Amino acid sequence: MPEDTEHGWQRRGVLQGIGALGAAAAFAGVGAATPGRDPGAKENEVLVGVSATADGVATTVEQYVPGDAELVHENETLRYVAVRFPATASDAARENFVEAVTKKEHVKYAEANATHEALATPNDPQFGDQYAPQQVDAPGAWDTTFGDSSVTIAVVDTGAQYDHPDLAGNYASNPGYDFVDSDSDPYPDAPQDEYHATHVSGCAAAVVDNDTGVAGQGNSTLINGRALDENGSGSTSDIADAIEWAADQGADVINLSLGGGGYTDTMKNAVSYATNNGALVIAAAGNDGSSSVSYPAAYSECVAVSAVDDNEELASFSQYGDSVELAAPGVDVLSTTTETRGGYERLSGTSMACPVVSGVAGLALAQWDLSNSDLRNHLKNTAEDIGLPDSQQGSGQVDAGAAVGTEPGSGGGDDGGDDGGSGDSTTSSVDGSLEGYWDYDDYSYGWNYDSPSQVVVELDGPSDADFDLYVNTGTTEDATPSDYDYGSYSTDSQESITIDSPDDSTAMQIDVDSYSGSGSYTLTVTEYQ
Repeated sequence: MPEDTEHGWQRRGVLQGIGALGAAAAFAGVGAATPGRDPGAKENEVLVGVSATADGVATTVEQYVPGDAELVHENETLRYVAVRFPATASDAARENFVEAVTKKEHVKYAEANATHEALATPNDPQFGDQYAPQQVDAPGAWDTTFGDSSVTIAVVDTGAQYDHPDLAGNYASNPGYDFVDSDSDPYPDAPQDEYHATHVSGCAAAVVDNDTGVAGQGNSTLINGRALDENGSGSTSDIADAIEWAADQGADVINLSLGGGGYTDTMKNAVSYATNNGALVIAAAGNDGSSSVSYPAAYSECVAVSAVDDNEELASFSQYGDSVELAAPGVDVLSTTTETRGGYERLSGTSMACPVVSGVAGLALAQWDLSNSDLRNHLKNTAEDIGLPDSQQGSGQVDAGAAVGTEPGSGGGDDGGDDGGSGDSTTSSVDGSLEGYWDYDDYSYGWNYDSPSQVVVELDGPSDADFDLYVNTGTTEDATPSDYDYGSYSTDSQESITIDSPDDSTAMQIDVDSYSGSGSYTLTVTEYQ
């Protein structure tokens, strides 16, 4: 991308007016994998992202694929392909391809097809009863609603036993898709070993009030995108495809009880796509006990969830840090498991805390009509302060009773962390246009609230161009593609940046930049008090 000094002109102004972004994205679908593509981890593959201004995704890349490699997968919506190298190829061969292909026209990025793991740690049973629903006051919510089948939670995970007696009533009649084996049945291949998603599903939405087994948080509809194999491992491409699929199915909440692999543009683009299409993506913080949150939870689009025990103390395994937004029970959580394993068991992990939050989100949506951004803030505004540092609990432990019983924007709830707030919001937008890859617009946004709890910056640009979004806070320096605090640079022109507790000591600096192509756009800033 050219430096800003090469741009033809610059525009700078204060955003004015009230508006709302209608994010538009084409549902082009996922290309089928070639026969023989291995399930699970795909360590010999490189993912290549292609700009929206290219004529075709696969045709752009295939001319640069070395003779010993092959193009094995294409996702037209997220605009990437997977290139597989033989197992005998050296790391240097893949690294040389990455370095060479990223210099080609229309190629936005190239990266390893990283491996992600289910985030559960089995533990010996210690408790005779469930405690998670009681600890987050699900019974207080049930006085008003048990949930609503019109709300959909997508579990992107291993395969789930969707016909489990305590899950069947909440699983959709078409329960999901298997991205590991490329078929329409996400049922576990090896139920004795592949039980993670069955447990996660029960944490969120085991059928409540059915005289059977355990209760989840509420009766939302469940769907399952099987992206992890029977070993609990899955590739970036399978998970990204499953996230896109879940968004296209109209999922209100997407649960990601998985992690590892670090930052990847492909996964970032997938969670951005889901967010832009109205889903709230909720992700497990990670299980290595470190002071930083793992990906995908660390993406700004995702709600990162830490785990606490039945004494409301941070679990010893739970990762924590500034990215944590909510906490939930995640130690010895009793939930459904595959019937091969006995039907019910206790597991520990941020994998268990994450779907507790997803289930509460479903309960809130059964009571209130909320956008994904408003839902995110409502869950934080109504969270319970359990006395942990903000880095461990975020805004607090999710509270189902308060989320259902408190009218959004009323300022109710404990507001445990610094990124809580009153629930009030204000939206400003501006329209503009860019003429080509040399062009960009700069804006300076003056804050409406003192110490806002969150700001969401969204770009809605032309479908046949590739515009990017960059933001600086706490400085008067313009944001640029080479100097920015926050960036969103997917392969199209639908971009979104979420910043919790933004630095409001100076006006926010925003750069709308054309990577390639031209056309009109709408830039929207939503600020939460």
